[in-house]
Formats: sequence, structure tokens, C-alpha cells
Amino acid sequence: MLLAIPNVLTAAQVAEFRSELAKAEWVDGRVTAGHQSAQVKYNLQVPEDHPVARQLGERILTALGNSPLFLSAALPRKIYPPLFNCYQEGGNFGLHVDGAIRDIRGTPHRVRTDVSATLFLSAPEEYDGGELMVEDTYGAQSIKLPAGHMVLYPSTSLHKVNPVTRGARIASFFWIQSLVREDAQRSLLFDLDSAIRGLQQDVPNHPSAVQLTGVYHNLLRRWSEV
Repeated sequence: MLLAIPNVLTAAQVAEFRSELAKAEWVDGRVTAGHQSAQVKYNLQVPEDHPVARQLGERILTALGNSPLFLSAALPRKIYPPLFNCYQEGGNFGLHVDGAIRDIRGTPHRVRTDVSATLFLSAPEEYDGGELMVEDTYGAQSIKLPAGHMVLYPSTSLHKVNPVTRGARIASFFWIQSLVREDAQRSLLFDLDSAIRGLQQDVPNHPSAVQLTGVYHNLLRRWSEV
């Protein structure tokens, strides 16, 4: 499932993030890449243990905790602390698949990467190129969202970032270990949850909503890993 989540951050929050990131030190983005990905990755990142990355990452996690759409789509069990990258002057990331397991630096914890997320911090008009290209069953999807908007896609997907030919593409990226490992099962649960919400809104107190909610939770009980 590929899903855009609008307005994770407000315009004011995006401006604050950009101001803080401008003060941070940026390093070669290959520091967090695996052997294969390092051969096709050309960007900059804020070190994951940098105070600015940690502070802004916590604010992103707080915003996501208040997003019903994110919670319904990702069903998060663990979230890797958000990282921040910048593509400019031809920077790009060639076709790759995200590593299956990510160690959280400085802790004994690991995150299985079920869902990948990119939160855009640059407006589309600020840069040329830089599209996130995700391959799915309907072909390659080109994604370039407004600042403050986020896209979720399966971490199993082949994807890349096209070269930036003008300006700078700044974003946050991270991974989610879901309660439900399989993307197809998460998609069914998301569709069912969306239908229940729509029914409750259009026909309040309809008895079928209770029955469908029971189906949802019984499927979640069957498929979840806790």
C-alpha cells in the first residue's frame, strides 16, 4: 500500500524544522547505508545522534501519534528514530530496497522495516527533480509532495530518488515495524477501518458498525505480532 498523509506538520512547524536543520552539521549520507545501497547513494544527512535530529525526530513522532490516518495505515509497533537528508547538485539515490533490520544506534533495540516513510520538508517548487520513485503492482509511482506531507510505502518495494538538478530537497525519512508484518493484510485492515469510519459518519449508531468493528479486531488479533 502506498499512501500519502497530508499535513503531518504545519507550515509553521516546517519553517521551524528548516531553521533548526540549517544550523546542524551534515555528513555523507552513506554512513547509514548498507553495502549495496552505499554504491548508489549520493546525499547528505544529519548524523542520527545529533541533538537537532533527536529533538526534531521526537516532534515528528508526537505528530504521528496524533494522526489517525497514520495509525490506521501503519499500525506501528516500533518506529525507527527519524533521520534527515538533503539532495542537491545532482544528489540522488539509485534503485534499492531498504535493509530488513535496522539497529537503533546506542541501544540494544532493533526495528524490522515493514513500512518506509518520507516526510517532505521542501516545497516542490524549491527544487527540480528529486522525485521519490516507488515500484508497485501498478508500475513506478512518482511522488513529490508539499512540505509537511508524508508518504508511506512498503519497505519491500524497489525505490529510488531521482537526481536533483536545482535547489535542495530536504526531508525526514524513517521506518516502521508494524503490528502486522504483511502489506496485503495491513491494506485490508486499513480499507476495513476506513469503511467503518465512513459508515459511522454517514449512518451514526448503525448496528453493522459494531459487527464490522468486531471483524476488524478479530482479523487484527489473528494477524498481529505483539
